[in-house]
Amino acid sequence: MSKLHYTELFYSIQGEGRYMGVPSVFLRMFGCNFRCKNFGRYEKDILGIEETHNPEVVEFIKNIDQYKTFKDLPLAKTGCDSYSSIYPEFKQFVIKESSDAIVERTMEILPENKWQDAHLVITGGEPLLGWQRAYPDLLNHNSMKDLKEITFETNGTQKLTPEFKEYLQSWQNAYGIDREVTFSVSAKLSCSGEHPDEAIKPEVVCEYEEAGYTYLKFVVATEEDAEEALEAVDIYRAAGFRGHIYLMPVGGVESVYSLNNKAVAIMAMNAGMRYSDRLQVPLFKNLWGT
Repeated sequence: MSKLHYTELFYSIQGEGRYMGVPSVFLRMFGCNFRCKNFGRYEKDILGIEETHNPEVVEFIKNIDQYKTFKDLPLAKTGCDSYSSIYPEFKQFVIKESSDAIVERTMEILPENKWQDAHLVITGGEPLLGWQRAYPDLLNHNSMKDLKEITFETNGTQKLTPEFKEYLQSWQNAYGIDREVTFSVSAKLSCSGEHPDEAIKPEVVCEYEEAGYTYLKFVVATEEDAEEALEAVDIYRAAGFRGHIYLMPVGGVESVYSLNNKAVAIMAMNAGMRYSDRLQVPLFKNLWGT
């Protein structure tokens, strides 16, 4: 049995998107094809290491020896708020465990050691990058039989393998109970620092709809970001995408989040789109394990 590489496994409430407010177990996988270094920043044409690294992360890497555990790592005010799961320089904090061990730890952190109304969120990093073949072992474990809802938080660029797609379709009807697979697609706009040609993959996202409920979630800060999101939506719709669209404010820490959450909510209303909050920021300050 292969081991999965992850940085966090914790129980909290889902702070974003469709399942906002629902008690959830989060499994944060390590590794990503993006860096999203520019969230909350507006400098252009940055040179040197900062071409691929958020300047905050550059400083964290320089001082990495002073951090003894994952939870010692500081939060980033800009760029990806899960930077420790995407930059390979932080691989020393990765946990490598079998699916059996992960399930055992999962059941320990659930209230009464039962799924009840909790759902599973597999996030990252990019959870569909290289790990699809490992998830069936995890989900087929006997202790997972009462799990009814699972969300993959993805950037929407990774194709489903035929085997995994077929598995997810069958998983929803296993054990004679209604189950639901959700793909929460955080498609990256140029404000993230990623190029649209690499970030906007409508054919991939449309395929997700064949395996589960799928929606798009755009992180925005300005009206220009919202306009770009609308342009991207047109591209997805032209390809046949049918799901809902959310706008969500930038902000991995409360000082940044509170600057634009109301403005983004108004943008969403004016555009006829849904608004997603980031409850983990005001409630828990977006600390690790929340």
